[in-house]
Amino acid sequence: MANKSKLNQLSKKLKNAVAKAMDEFSMIEKGDKIMVCLSGGKDSYTMLDMMIHFQKYGNIQFEILAVNIDQKQPDYPEHILPDYLSKLEVNFKIVEKDTYSIVKDKIPEGKTMCSLCSRLRRGTIYDFARGNHCNKIALGHHREDLLETFFLNLFFSGKMETMPPKYKIDKGDLVVIRPLSFCKENEILDYSIEREFPIIPCNLCGSQTNMQRQIVKEMLNNWEKKYPNRKAIIFNALKNISPSHMLDHQMFNFEELLPLSNKKEFINSDEHQLV
Repeated sequence: MANKSKLNQLSKKLKNAVAKAMDEFSMIEKGDKIMVCLSGGKDSYTMLDMMIHFQKYGNIQFEILAVNIDQKQPDYPEHILPDYLSKLEVNFKIVEKDTYSIVKDKIPEGKTMCSLCSRLRRGTIYDFARGNHCNKIALGHHREDLLETFFLNLFFSGKMETMPPKYKIDKGDLVVIRPLSFCKENEILDYSIEREFPIIPCNLCGSQTNMQRQIVKEMLNNWEKKYPNRKAIIFNALKNISPSHMLDHQMFNFEELLPLSNKKEFINSDEHQLV
């Protein structure tokens, strides 16, 4: 049985965080048809709750189409999401796409599958959104997902990059939004427990303990225990970037960075030539 007081507190925190993200990144506009992607995990269930709330009580009119991709994983409980979504009386579609067989065929035993799995799933999502006249796609990534992605790129890809709360895909015809970008994972977990969501585990990759993302997650959690509020500080840093204090020539023009005296000399020189 859910604790109503705790549920209300968690709901308020999450709604405030989502409202802030939506406002800061102008995620929703009047007339949007938003494809809300559902995996059956705690994050996507929470995101759907938030989207339904803002559709009902927000000041912007938009449509929701909840979509789940049935990737044909063994023992996948096909009835859970349709039953749940029918009770919510939300517009939904189940897309059947056997990406499981492709991933199992292409990825050697013991190797992580998430990269190929997500790539195949992403292509299916984009195509389905286009076919159903959705102009935006909502994904359930939260604050910790953004932090972990930043460190994965930093440690293993040699670049400073994370999941943006909002971006346009390469073809330019769809916008992806992440309404939970400012939400804390532990609060989402607690909320999902209080809401008693019918969680569907990922049997394809959920048991892969060698994933680097899990190692980074553990690193961040250990930091948070030793230095409380560390995650919030790092997350805030992602919003406070100083291009002139980095080393990226595409972000800052170092070639034209001259002392003031040198600039005056160049100005005088140019004026002399003009005369």
